[in-house]
Amino acid sequence: MGEYLHRKMSAGTFDSDLKQFMQQLEALQGRLDRLYHCVNTANDKSHLLSSAFKELGMASEELQVAMEELLLQAEESAALQLELAAERQRYKNLFEFLPYAYLETDTRGKIIEANPAAANLLNVSQRFLVGKHLDIYLIKSDRRQFRARLVQIQQPNIPQEWIAQIQPRQSEPLKAVLTVSSHCDLDNQPSSLHCIVQDFRDRQPGLRGDNDDNNTNLYQNRPRYIYHKGEIISLKPQTIWLIYKGVIKLSTISESGDERIVGLLRESMPFSSSMTSLQLYEATVLSETAELISISQTEIAASVQLSQTLFPLLNQRLQQTEFLLAMAGKRQITDRLHCFLSWLKAELGQPTPEGTRLTVRLTHQDFANACCTTRVTITRLFSQLQQQGKITFDAQRHLVWRD
Repeated sequence: MGEYLHRKMSAGTFDSDLKQFMQQLEALQGRLDRLYHCVNTANDKSHLLSSAFKELGMASEELQVAMEELLLQAEESAALQLELAAERQRYKNLFEFLPYAYLETDTRGKIIEANPAAANLLNVSQRFLVGKHLDIYLIKSDRRQFRARLVQIQQPNIPQEWIAQIQPRQSEPLKAVLTVSSHCDLDNQPSSLHCIVQDFRDRQPGLRGDNDDNNTNLYQNRPRYIYHKGEIISLKPQTIWLIYKGVIKLSTISESGDERIVGLLRESMPFSSSMTSLQLYEATVLSETAELISISQTEIAASVQLSQTLFPLLNQRLQQTEFLLAMAGKRQITDRLHCFLSWLKAELGQPTPEGTRLTVRLTHQDFANACCTTRVTITRLFSQLQQQGKITFDAQRHLVWRD
């Protein structure tokens, strides 16, 4: 589940090169000071040479300030990467301990990762599952339908579900329910598939595919808590919040005291203080209003049906965490902003006659916090995008992508 991201995200070499450059810059400053002193104490002074040294000295000081700021940003980015990696590990642990089969495949159905429950269901060791095509564990008559379904799955986080006959190794076939959804990469292109396999005999009424809608059942008979834009939501250790309506911003505070956005959650996405290892963790309403329901962890632990219902929603959070982790690893600020804008357009964009409008208003500081940079830099980059005719802002200061 995205382990290659950690190799791409290592900032050790970059920090080492940066520190070495700072040392060279300090040595250059020292040499300039000595040369300037020699010119001033010489009998035959050269005003032109002295002026040149002054200019070089000023340029060196400006460059040193810029490099110190860059070093600070690199340290903050590395700290944020570690925080996101820790949060991702929590989801990884959830993946490993799920009581039912869960697999990640590429877009053609080749298995990238499988949890222990999947290995038990298919009667194959986890390490031998990786690299195999999932359809070989279906009976022959169901393989063509499986491949056809994979072609149809285009939109992310919109699962398809059907019944198929699973063929475990050296065992009799069993009837199972397959739930498959697509995950997109940073360019919003399908990159992998997430598949849940449930023994049909364990199927409970009320899940997706039965007469009652899954999420509708989840929201029924539960009080809704209404919050307004800018309000901070109280996080209780043993309670999971589920968004019925609205957009929530999750953020933390870096060591330098700056806010860092670690999540933008929309309808049907869960959040809780128990779902993160960050010590400073805050949930703020971004939309005009937000409606939430609360579910206790005791209730979830006592209900297999509820756990199965919540898992695809938790999976969306995992995908978002991996996206932010990958985005933070990009060296260039312009690349980070481009990825963030593309993701926002896909997740929170609304078609209008003027273009695709962001449904919530994010400030330049919010964009800076998400992209690990400064507000001044974001303002400059947005100005360039506006001049290029790629974006604009409406009367309510909502960002609009011009199609």
